[in-house]
Amino acid sequence: MLTLAGVSKRFALEAGYFARAGRFVHAVRDVSFHVGPGETYGLVGESGSGKTTTARLAVGLYRPDAGTITYRDRAGDRYLISRPGSAARRALRTRLAYVFQDPARSLNPRLSVQSILLAGLRYTASWRGAGDGRARAVAALEAVGLAARHLSRRPPDFSGGQRQRIAIARALIVRPELIMCDEIVSALDVSIRSQILELLRELRREMSLTLLFISHDLAVVTYFCDRVGVIQGGRLVEEAPAQQLATRPRHSYTRRLYAAVPKLTRAQKLLFLRQ
Repeated sequence: MLTLAGVSKRFALEAGYFARAGRFVHAVRDVSFHVGPGETYGLVGESGSGKTTTARLAVGLYRPDAGTITYRDRAGDRYLISRPGSAARRALRTRLAYVFQDPARSLNPRLSVQSILLAGLRYTASWRGAGDGRARAVAALEAVGLAARHLSRRPPDFSGGQRQRIAIARALIVRPELIMCDEIVSALDVSIRSQILELLRELRREMSLTLLFISHDLAVVTYFCDRVGVIQGGRLVEEAPAQQLATRPRHSYTRRLYAAVPKLTRAQKLLFLRQ
């Protein structure tokens, strides 16, 4: 469904009194992978490794300096995301969606939930007027465990987990085929994190969604994803099914990441079981 082939991206650094012009930072270097229909593909790495840049390239927010990014929808039509024409841009508005890491920043605190949900839908070919838009907003909220009465409220009225549910509803309202999830549980408590992951798992099954799941947490990625790509310094250094990666990591960087995952002692496990 989504294919990245030899994708690279660099950003220019500002020149200053002690810094010469013409300097660049290479955020993504020759990255290639694919995401199959209905699959949850995890992209994992430490902060600054290039995960978010890769996701934003994949959805068309950035344009790559090299390589190609293509999307094939359920009908079999192909779109070139890396160099999209106007027709491709219109089509991809309802096929690709993005959920950002921090809902407190990605949701406008001045707008009602209804305005937030309908803001993007208005510019798609599926817009059928305010009445239909409100019905779709209610359906999207109910799909993520909220209700119609929340439409008139504003993001500051909700908890962090509820705000992330609203962000997911905003992605769902355009009825996408693929959703980019960019560190969407990293700022949540452990109990809320598990609820959001189970919600995504249920939505993927019910709506036949494909997910590109970005995270720095190997435990979450191993639990939630079908396949995992490990990215270091902008390069994809290893790729394998999640369980295989957890039990037999090949690359030294992957082994270091797994070694850094906190492990429960025997006493902690017994205490957890008693609770």
